[in-house]
Amino acid sequence: MELTVSPAPHIHGRLSASQCMYSVIIALLPAFAVSLYFFGVGALIVTLTSILSCIVIEYLIQKFLLKEKPTIGDGSAILTGLLLGFNLPSNLPIWIVIIGSVVAIGITKMAFGGLGNNLFNPALAGRVFLLISFPTYMTQWPLPVSSRWSYTDAETGATLLSKLKEEGSQWIGQVNISDLWIGNQGGSLGEVGAIALLIGFAFLLYRRIISWHIPVSILATVFVFSFALGLGEELSATQPAGAWQHAFDFALIQLLSGGLLLGAIYMATDYVTSPMTSRGMVIYGIGIGLLTVIIRQWGGYPEGVSFAILIMNAFTPLINNYIKPKRYGRA
Repeated sequence: MELTVSPAPHIHGRLSASQCMYSVIIALLPAFAVSLYFFGVGALIVTLTSILSCIVIEYLIQKFLLKEKPTIGDGSAILTGLLLGFNLPSNLPIWIVIIGSVVAIGITKMAFGGLGNNLFNPALAGRVFLLISFPTYMTQWPLPVSSRWSYTDAETGATLLSKLKEEGSQWIGQVNISDLWIGNQGGSLGEVGAIALLIGFAFLLYRRIISWHIPVSILATVFVFSFALGLGEELSATQPAGAWQHAFDFALIQLLSGGLLLGAIYMATDYVTSPMTSRGMVIYGIGIGLLTVIIRQWGGYPEGVSFAILIMNAFTPLINNYIKPKRYGRA
């Protein structure tokens, strides 16, 4: 009997790893449509550049450096490119997008042995590298609709999280929550359209591509922690009237703005970089939720989802080591 040892993802069922990748891509199509509606040609250029450059880079590395048969047809490079594009502003120059793809595929994925061997989520690693290396380009956010037919010269403005960080939570009374649901807000391509992202989430749950443990634990942690912070802020300011409503609005805005939904549903759930057991997934999700709120409230950046996921990626081997399923036959 031949025993084959291979890296993750290990999928036992009717779906192959390739089918899972393409299912996630399909789940992201509603959000992509929303980004095209609000950001137009810039969204299309950035997304296509990211996808094509990820595919080409992976092909070249496998063909000429690793001397092995290219596996770009498995969908992983396409998904990485799509997620990387979703983490970028729609006015980002093409050459910067390509650099992000090199970091995501060439360094974070292929340098560690390809699919199943990467320690960190490739798309997020590429995004964080660009944020640190090109902060000016990566923090100029095109305004929705008005920038639909513009690209690098699009009209830009601050994101909602940036305004909250600069002006404080008293500004939340001016926020139109319905805009956050449909995607009418500034930010990266995948930060807009909460409803579209949740539609994809329902599809993935229905197809059993992912489980609820990581997304729900992240979102629940962020909501509870943010609600407590908002409530404490109002009560400490001796403004008990309306404190509960203020805290609820503050927590809801934290859920619907920034890249939280995108990260919780589509990137924190990556098979390779997330824990294997249900208990481990919940611990992992709670850690991401706590770190996200901490970075948003007290860190140097208004958004902390990318950093939180990458940090918890590093803890995944430790979680897997200590949180293990019961051995067969043991009580």
